[in-house]
Amino acid sequence: MSGANDNFRVGAQAPNFKLKGVLSGIQPAEYELSKLRGRWVVIFFYPKDFSIVCPTEVKEFSERFDQFDMVDAEVLGISTDTIDSHVRWIKALGTIRYPLLADPNHAVSEAYRTFLPDEGVALRGTFIIDPAGRLRYALYHDNAIGRSVSETLRVLAALRTGELCPAEWQPGEPTFGLLGDPD
Repeated sequence: MSGANDNFRVGAQAPNFKLKGVLSGIQPAEYELSKLRGRWVVIFFYPKDFSIVCPTEVKEFSERFDQFDMVDAEVLGISTDTIDSHVRWIKALGTIRYPLLADPNHAVSEAYRTFLPDEGVALRGTFIIDPAGRLRYALYHDNAIGRSVSETLRVLAALRTGELCPAEWQPGEPTFGLLGDPD
């Protein structure tokens, strides 16, 4: 695990990790964030396999996978469950088009500041990492509320413009021009 928690902030290098993960119908494999350099990466942490809200998010990211793929973005789902739990859960859910990664020792959840020690699970956190490996977006919210995949796609599109985007900006709308001093 590289990247100290003290340096975890938007604009800094995202903490690298190697985790075991699984895709539908494929044997578990190791996934390393640094091997995805050159692509945008969307990481979302979720609390637990076999729960109530989590499958709605996992399935929605899978249903919208082509929208991420069209803009050269990888999607990774991470929870503190084991790889065996992920394998069983994917069989119950059906096809998932991106890997679910297992963080049973909580190292990655802690590095991304999503781990809830009292509950032993990750908080819902969404992160967008640019092709240079810099953290460009971080969002945390209560585990009772599922996240908006549409908002994740909107923010990814805004970041990809390389320009200043106003509130409620949508792809195809005007921007304020190249990034510079926003004030």
